[in-house]
Amino acid sequence: MKALLRIAFFLFTTLSFAQTIKLDGLITDSKNAGLEMANVMAVNKTTKAMDAYAITNDKGKFTLNLKPNTTYLIKVSFLGMQNKEVEVTTATTNLVKNIALDAGGIELDGVEIVREMPVSIKGDTIVYNADSFKSGTERKLEDVLKKLPGVEVNADGEIEVEGKKVTKLMVEGKDFFDGDTKLGVKNIPADAIDKIQVLRNYNENSILKGVENNQDNIGMNIKLKSGKKNFWFGDINAGVGVAHKESRYVINPKLFYYSPKYSVNLISNFNNIGELPLTIQDYFKFTGGFRGLSAKGGSSFNVSSNDLGIALARNNRAKEIDTKFGATNFSYNVNKAWSFSGFGIVSSSITDLETISQNNILKPNSSEVASTENRKEVAHQTSNLGLFKLSTTYKPSTNFQLDYDVLTKLSKQDENTSLLRESIVQNVSATESIATLKEQDPISVNQNLSAYFTLNEKNVFAVEMQSLYQEEDPFYNANLQSQPFILSGYQPGQNRNDINQTRFVKTNKIDAKLDYYYMLTPKSNINLTLGNTYSYQNFNSSIFQLLDNGSVNDLNASENTNDVDYRFNDVFLGLHYKILTGKFTFTPGVSLHSYNMTNAQLGTEFSQKFFRALPDFVAIYQIKKAETLTYNFSYTNNFTDINKLIEGYVFSNYNSLTRGFRGLENATAQQHSLRYFKYNMFNMENITAFVNYTKTVDAIKTDATFDGVNQTSVPFNSPFADETISGRASYGRSFLKNYKASFDTNLNWSKFNNKQNNVTIANESFTQSYTLRASTNYKSLPNLEVGYNMVINDYNNNTFYTDRPFAKLDYYFLDSFSFVAEYEFYHYYNNDKTVNNEYDFLNASLIYQKKNSKLEYKISGTNLLNTTSLNDDSFSQFATRTSQYTVQPRYLIFSVKYNL
Repeated sequence: MKALLRIAFFLFTTLSFAQTIKLDGLITDSKNAGLEMANVMAVNKTTKAMDAYAITNDKGKFTLNLKPNTTYLIKVSFLGMQNKEVEVTTATTNLVKNIALDAGGIELDGVEIVREMPVSIKGDTIVYNADSFKSGTERKLEDVLKKLPGVEVNADGEIEVEGKKVTKLMVEGKDFFDGDTKLGVKNIPADAIDKIQVLRNYNENSILKGVENNQDNIGMNIKLKSGKKNFWFGDINAGVGVAHKESRYVINPKLFYYSPKYSVNLISNFNNIGELPLTIQDYFKFTGGFRGLSAKGGSSFNVSSNDLGIALARNNRAKEIDTKFGATNFSYNVNKAWSFSGFGIVSSSITDLETISQNNILKPNSSEVASTENRKEVAHQTSNLGLFKLSTTYKPSTNFQLDYDVLTKLSKQDENTSLLRESIVQNVSATESIATLKEQDPISVNQNLSAYFTLNEKNVFAVEMQSLYQEEDPFYNANLQSQPFILSGYQPGQNRNDINQTRFVKTNKIDAKLDYYYMLTPKSNINLTLGNTYSYQNFNSSIFQLLDNGSVNDLNASENTNDVDYRFNDVFLGLHYKILTGKFTFTPGVSLHSYNMTNAQLGTEFSQKFFRALPDFVAIYQIKKAETLTYNFSYTNNFTDINKLIEGYVFSNYNSLTRGFRGLENATAQQHSLRYFKYNMFNMENITAFVNYTKTVDAIKTDATFDGVNQTSVPFNSPFADETISGRASYGRSFLKNYKASFDTNLNWSKFNNKQNNVTIANESFTQSYTLRASTNYKSLPNLEVGYNMVINDYNNNTFYTDRPFAKLDYYFLDSFSFVAEYEFYHYYNNDKTVNNEYDFLNASLIYQKKNSKLEYKISGTNLLNTTSLNDDSFSQFATRTSQYTVQPRYLIFSVKYNL
């Protein structure tokens, strides 16, 4: 491992210190005023290639790193000025060259633009020329994005720009599976991409763009090469395992068609090698582009899930995964004013998980262990998921727009788990075998109807309505040797304790608001908002025991059943004032709320009614064109849904029994956030930093009782405040044209208050992540990325560490071959070294494709070192958990791809 890192460091530093000559200068107008964001290119007069480029800073300064003893044409362009071309010959010492541009946008005769600028800024849009960053090994959009300055792609396929997640991905201005970027990142072919446009301050509704604060909204649009428009493109890939006892396969066709009138995307994947185009996590967080309307009013009422906690695969890493996936995305323009779009996604997977874990129940207000539970779990899961969305937009003029969207989610999941548990309480050990079954078939339908109207330059109206219909019917069965809880009507003395619970939860929720914007001046407006959130929920549950003789013992006592209705209603009026003055934008506001909640259960009704005023404030300091400082402040009322109000018991696990409390009150959260962003095109420097502080009063917390093995719990409003501080800072820079380096740190500190065995406890957790990486981006040399990541999880002085150095080598050579290898080394340990594991992963692929050939041949290996398991840890405020889970073995796959 150390030898590998030394070799990587030597290669990187050797490439980094190749000899260059620095050309500095100023780009000015005829009055010697510096021109910010002028484009400067150095074109090699012999090869006609662009050897360097720069964009001037706020004073007009530029720097180019050039080859010695070479003649260049320095080409300069700036919007509204005449282009200019100057010849420069380098020697072996640095040069200085100032260039003045003349007014007028007419290009000079004889000026030939050999290549486009790799990066340019047009207002709020950053435009990347994709070919300027490609080396030849890129296959998907993800490979290109990772090479762009200021752009990151995380392990879940989420794109981040300026530390903010891209919420809208488009191709040729058309939505690509709206609500998620992963499918585009993993499937859009790299060779089809011409330009990548990052849309800052993005608002898909142009009518509201000038009146709302959109500083947290980032969109991305992919522009295709001309040869990919009005033609089908994509690829069909098929592969088989090599030298495996078990049969391994992958079939992965992808087809795309884009024209001004319509577009169609078809993606499918059938494999048993761990490729997961859509995970269960992706499914549940897939928003379809829907936004929360109540957030602007200062209320938070989120419908929580009755998910049974089915174990999730860690991305594509499990003992065994067999996946079938199909998706289609379309758009159709009926005419210039009316368009349709939508998608359909279906996925079926069979997953086997094997996990060894240790749960340490902590003593109140102590890091000492009260009891320990060791588990060995083997789980078999089947998941069938469906997502369907249809959207239409009607925009007959720039003054009116009407939108309608409907998103449907369907799923059917079940999990059978065999568990061997060892409980250690006061040094006394007890072992038992447990079998559990979890089944759930939730369905949800989201609808959105919005209308936007500009009456005149002074008056703008917006009406938005959303509805949610949701049904959940989870079934849980636990078959144990011991009797975990004493329940009314339960028959003891059985050979096995077979406990079952059925639930049915139905939700109807409607959000509606009317916004009126009055433009006081071109730089200020008043916004009045009238809104309403209404929700009706019903919760039905029952527990029954299956006896040894096969008969059913219904536990009908009121403590074991639920039949609850819950109504929530929030009517609010908001007032906001937005003003731009100099470099500052201020938006103070307040919302007035009337709340009415009623829950009916146990033959009675319990109601709460009250009024509340909630202030908020946004301040934006536009330091420079690409440098901002933003402050946000808000008060939010957080309300629970029906799940914490039911007073009958619910099994959340075989050793955990919970019930709610109908008298719970809302929590109030005070939040402050400060965000700084700087993007310097002069040296491709990007800096992002933010810090968030949240203090929650009357938070809904847990009062838990442990008997050393099992837990019962009930929620309560804590008299002590919960606090969270989170922050991130990242610095990245491209230099010497072909090099990129970055440093990123994430910190999160939390303090929570709960009760354990009638003792009030305050638990703290502190998570730290540090990542340092550097990479090259050559056209004709091997490219190397090296980095180091450290994660520190501190749970009440129980500290876990993960050291992860990593390296990636990619090389395109002989105009036909691509070689890519990725290596990760993990060292996982805790503070007293009772846990101390090391493991590593190596993946590699060799691709052969003749130039202009449609056929591609690939041999790829995953987990080449045949690592058998991984580690992770978590914290539940009452306990720490460490686990080791089995992963798929080494796979060698030979595949053939046909490119359309």
